[in-house]
Amino acid sequence: MTTMIIRNNNQRHSGGGGEGGVGGGGGAAAAAASSIISLLRTILIIASIVLTIISSTVSSSAIFSLKYRYAGTNRSLNSLKLHDTNRLQMLSNVDLPLGGNGRPDSSGLYYAKLGIGTPPKNFYMQVDTGSDITWVNCIECTECPKRGYHGIDLTLYDPKDSITAQNVSCDKPFCLEVNGGPFQVCRANESCSFAEFYGDGSSSTGYFMEDIVHYDQVSGDLQTTTANGSISFGCSAGQYVDRGTPNSDEALDGILGFGKSNSSAISQLASSGQVKKMFAHCLDGVNGGGIFAIGTIVQPRVNTTPLMQDEPHYNVNMTGVKVGNYSLILPSNLYELGGKKGAIIDIGTTLAYLPEIIYEPLVIQILSRQPNLKLVTVQDLYTCFKYSKSVDDGFPPVTFYFGSGLSMTVYPNEYFFPVDDFWCIGWQNSGRSSRDKRNLTLLGDLVLSNKLVIYDLENMVIGWTEYNCSSNIQVKDEQTGTVHLVGPHFISFASTVDIQTPLIVLCIGLALLFTLSVS
Repeated sequence: MTTMIIRNNNQRHSGGGGEGGVGGGGGAAAAAASSIISLLRTILIIASIVLTIISSTVSSSAIFSLKYRYAGTNRSLNSLKLHDTNRLQMLSNVDLPLGGNGRPDSSGLYYAKLGIGTPPKNFYMQVDTGSDITWVNCIECTECPKRGYHGIDLTLYDPKDSITAQNVSCDKPFCLEVNGGPFQVCRANESCSFAEFYGDGSSSTGYFMEDIVHYDQVSGDLQTTTANGSISFGCSAGQYVDRGTPNSDEALDGILGFGKSNSSAISQLASSGQVKKMFAHCLDGVNGGGIFAIGTIVQPRVNTTPLMQDEPHYNVNMTGVKVGNYSLILPSNLYELGGKKGAIIDIGTTLAYLPEIIYEPLVIQILSRQPNLKLVTVQDLYTCFKYSKSVDDGFPPVTFYFGSGLSMTVYPNEYFFPVDDFWCIGWQNSGRSSRDKRNLTLLGDLVLSNKLVIYDLENMVIGWTEYNCSSNIQVKDEQTGTVHLVGPHFISFASTVDIQTPLIVLCIGLALLFTLSVS
């Protein structure tokens, strides 16, 4: 960006009548012009240096403020089930997924605000650990909603509005990474196109762009400054929904992909030295929102387990399941049945899905604690019952065990969710729910809420611990070694401090003055 501005300012223009001064007045004018030019050059160099420092600063700790979509509103259980059914199909086919709802009773979805472009415009993006590609709706998309839930104004990305926007051509390494190799036909400067097809029959098509993204960098206890880095992302020029147009009531500006691959946002920022290749989230299932931080988490301390190799998602080796004190028997060929290794950790999925061989005995053990319950089916989807006492007192916790001694306990108030006067079971049978009837283990927001989950891609491990997500965590500044507090909801969504844009405007203004002075 800075180099581009300097190059433009160094272009010399020939002007009429410039072949020598006329008398002493001409010489004085020439001397004055020379002084002005020297001053302008000095100012441009200083501004360029400042811009370079800002753009190249390593942000060892970056944070996103999470919000809870649809918090406190009623969304149909049918749409939640449809979302998860489609997502199971995507994940089982190793496709790039779309989605990310919170608990069914509050019908939430976790999203963050991200600035894109120069000058930056704000985009509300769904945070998704199950997706590798970051993409936003673009100006060419005529069918994309202009307003989303609660009447929020949505933004269509227009490359012409950003002076740092660059087209990603089909021969660029990013394009080769995303497409798994070169295109059969790739002409010079031809855009790298993409087409995402999802299990519900919907699709998103467009092309890739590269631009600056702006985010908050930890600068002190509960304090941030603006930082930025360059990433490549999809520019969605068209959307197709199998039945009708995209639902504006559920619309956001796009997907913020935090998957494992080299094309994800976290991998791109880390490869450029902007951040560490590790992040954490704490999804507040009680109050909504939470924390999403990039960097080394110092407190609370978290035990980890290795991520499984050669798997496209965050897969871990699940070794056992207990319902209260009762241990379920897991067959040795459990994961061979579904063609997927390990359990997938994914905040883009609402509920928790288990292979039939685990699901059935697990639900039987849970309900056996209250044998007189009258079970009913709500909306033809969920098994529910009425229970007036505390579910935590009346039903057992469920504990999952993983490699390296890591465990995850899910309490009844987390795996049950209320619908009207009923409590409904959040565990789902993946063999019946997925369209291809595959048995896979997929742990979504139902079990990940109220836990600090750490993803360490530098050491290929993942871990978690139970935590109050409305409290603070401690993040380390890798440059200074200082530890800072990071908390939820303290980043304002109203405005951000942008130092870079005024400096760019200053450079452009000075460039214009410089051009006029030598013309």
